[in-house]
Amino acid sequence: MRKYAATFDAGTTAIKGALVDEDGRVVASASGDLDLIVDGDAREQDPNQWWHAFRDVARAMLRDAVQADPDFRADRIRGIICSGQMQDVIALDADLRPVRNAILYSDGRADEQAAAIAETYPGGERRFLAAVGNRLEGCLPLPKLMWLRDREPDAFARIVHVLISSKDYLVARLAGVTVGDVAACSTAGAMDIRTGRWDTELCAAAGIDATLLPELHRPQDIVGAVTAAAAEATGFAAGTPVYAGIGDAGATTLASGVGRPGQYNINLGTSGWIATVSNEPFVDKPGAANLRFGAAGGYVNAVPFLNAGDVHRWAVGLLADGDYDRAHALIEASGPGANGVLCLPYLVGERFPVMNPTVRGAYVGLSPATTAGDMLRAALEGVAFSIRQGMESFDVPPASISLIGGGARETSWCRILASMLRHPVEVFANADILPAVALASLVFNRPDLVAAVADTTTYEPDEAAERAYAAVYPRFAALYPAVATLRQ
Repeated sequence: MRKYAATFDAGTTAIKGALVDEDGRVVASASGDLDLIVDGDAREQDPNQWWHAFRDVARAMLRDAVQADPDFRADRIRGIICSGQMQDVIALDADLRPVRNAILYSDGRADEQAAAIAETYPGGERRFLAAVGNRLEGCLPLPKLMWLRDREPDAFARIVHVLISSKDYLVARLAGVTVGDVAACSTAGAMDIRTGRWDTELCAAAGIDATLLPELHRPQDIVGAVTAAAAEATGFAAGTPVYAGIGDAGATTLASGVGRPGQYNINLGTSGWIATVSNEPFVDKPGAANLRFGAAGGYVNAVPFLNAGDVHRWAVGLLADGDYDRAHALIEASGPGANGVLCLPYLVGERFPVMNPTVRGAYVGLSPATTAGDMLRAALEGVAFSIRQGMESFDVPPASISLIGGGARETSWCRILASMLRHPVEVFANADILPAVALASLVFNRPDLVAAVADTTTYEPDEAAERAYAAVYPRFAALYPAVATLRQ
């Protein structure tokens, strides 16, 4: 009888579910929207809405599974495994009920408390970075817990458990356990990234009881089973194994096939990142985030660049009236080097390869002969130049480079990146299903499953374009130092 894994991603905008069979085929899927609660700079969500959406998605997915396989039964699901947003504060009482809304990763309300940790923790920010693998900032859960203690003492007094990832609340509702995986909990600001344990000295310096924090596991660990109450709510069979799961950045890294040093994945979303795996955390690179992988050895190193697909969207809107097909034709009509036009693509500041939140973008080299296609191409080349700068800061030369995200749909950009990075670039055509397949691979203990189903196109470097970019690169590298000296 065919077996299945039920996979879920608990993101900020939606809960997405996919039922994956043992061959990596998605046989049913469903999703449910979520609301974001915004109040000034505060960013929160209601964990109860996560559970209600999860319940509805699970039931819809199970109904669709019967259409795909008339012999399908819920007891043929070998396990339930989730990924989810990380760096949250999800405060629960003794009955696992939310004490208040979850405070999200994008909420930086606790800068004052982060500064207090720097004062009370021996060694300050430098030792914090060495221990945790991430910089001490007010968006981390540990200082946000201090904020709750300081600003909402009545709510804080009711807290018995704190979870760090949205998917961990779903696990709590499914199996009645409060656990976290080491990848997601690397973002808590309280875990020793090298040992994979909570740093009790750091928690003491913050004045937070470490026993509030979840039990730590590897993503592939079975941490419980579906309770009778959860089975009635969701349609899953009682007793179905529930896995710890993995934070969303870890899941994306796993889905991209990055598993050892020298393998790199570039995400061209609205913003983006370069992710790799190394034997040590990156503590000497601006803006780098580090996760203890858990699903394999080593550490996930993600370096974020703020300007990626947003630059593409802005340029297409400005220069091609929002028509991406027209923009593609214009880009193709230009050529490598964009006829001498250079774009510094820092529309919203930047975090990598430079860290400057106030710098803004610029075009140079405009002339009466400059076309809309030159400016469009220069915008994409500017992001690619920035990625090249970032790649050159890594210690291990690339053995493979993969590309995901909406920007990968622009084939001109894929060719630009291959020539800019002087390395073949592998693009996933079915990237939307690969995170679910990667989660299923942990349930089935099939490390090869993603590679078996991945549909890829490889873009090779073009020698003439390589030469053009090599000639222009020093000019691009000089742009930021020149622009950064100007008042913004």
